[in-house]
Amino acid sequence: MNEPDLCPACGARNDCALADPRTADQACWCYSVSIDPAIIEALAPQLRDRACLCPRCAGVEAQLRAGTLPRS
Repeated sequence: MNEPDLCPACGARNDCALADPRTADQACWCYSVSIDPAIIEALAPQLRDRACLCPRCAGVEAQLRAGTLPRS
C-alpha cells in the first residue's frame, strides 16, 4: 500500500493535508504533534516516509483531543 492519503499501518484515511490537493499548501496535523519514534521504526522500512500514519496508529489521538491542533 502506497497511497498518500491512507495510513501505511492500517489503511484508514490519514487526514494528511499534504495529500489533499485542496489543502496541500497547509501543514499537516502531524507537524504539530509528537510521534514516538518507536512507532515509525515498527513500520516495515518500505512503508516509512511514504505517507502519514493515521492519528490512531501514530498514537496521538489524545494530543489532538487535548487541543494541540484543531482537526479539519
